[in-house]
Amino acid sequence: MWKTILRRILLMIPQVIILSVFIFALAKAMPGDPFTGLITPNTDPNRIEELREQSGLNDPWPEQYVNWVKKAATGDFGQSYVKKMPVATVIADKAINTVWLSLLTFVLTYAIALPLGLLAGRYQNSIFDRIVVIYNYVSFAIPPFVLSLVMLWFFGYKLGWFPTSGSGTVGLVQGTFSYAWDKVMHLILPAVTQALLATAVTIQYLRTEVIDAKTQDYVRTARSKGVPEGKVYTRHIFRNASLPVASTLGYEITGLIGGSIFIETIFGYPGMGKLFIDSLVGRDYSVITALVLILGIDTLVGTLLSDIILSIVDPRIRIQ
Repeated sequence: MWKTILRRILLMIPQVIILSVFIFALAKAMPGDPFTGLITPNTDPNRIEELREQSGLNDPWPEQYVNWVKKAATGDFGQSYVKKMPVATVIADKAINTVWLSLLTFVLTYAIALPLGLLAGRYQNSIFDRIVVIYNYVSFAIPPFVLSLVMLWFFGYKLGWFPTSGSGTVGLVQGTFSYAWDKVMHLILPAVTQALLATAVTIQYLRTEVIDAKTQDYVRTARSKGVPEGKVYTRHIFRNASLPVASTLGYEITGLIGGSIFIETIFGYPGMGKLFIDSLVGRDYSVITALVLILGIDTLVGTLLSDIILSIVDPRIRIQ
């Protein structure tokens, strides 16, 4: 198994190279450059050209790509043209917020989806099952921005239970209980909203697999041996029914740093998703290319983790 994992990691190297070339080409194909927004009727064209020359934007593309890769390999993604800070610093600040938000979303998603999917499959065609199915359809069909706006309006503005933007209140002393509680309060509303949107697929997979597993021979054998009904579901049916869920768990784990563009933008939460949108609007190419590269590598790692987790859950499955 370890040899297979090592082989998969080695295969990721050419994939990362192809990904980096693709990202660099797309960035160069975008109209304008970071200094386009500085051009006004009073701007000296020679000064703009001087800035482009200093930034290496006039160098041949292959030379620009090689220099970018060399620096990126050491964690140096250049300077943010908008924030005038190192890109690594800009991303690190936002990544911390996104990780906390995504971690809470991850916990809430599976805390809701696993029991609902298991119980809905166990009590198929019951009133509870029908309620879960209706909830599933609604959460799957409703656009993310619609639910986000409703949650923000009702719980943020109308009831005033939660903050409506940001990741914390300015002026609180870091390390105090008030500071930590304020951070949690800023997390809850966007995390709950994102979790409600993310439960649909897991519930549907788990419910379908539980219904199918109830008729399998190994379940009949367990019941004939006198295994209690609760243990039949928790030890036998759930283990096999959770395979589709386990197959996507790697993506969920690595997706913790990806953020959500819709959620973070609507709730004004300063994370990776909002940073990506702000960078696109501001033509901050150095940040854009770094974010896309990081998220691309993140996806490749997620694929590997999903295969590893799936092989652990079901020893019959081997990574090919």
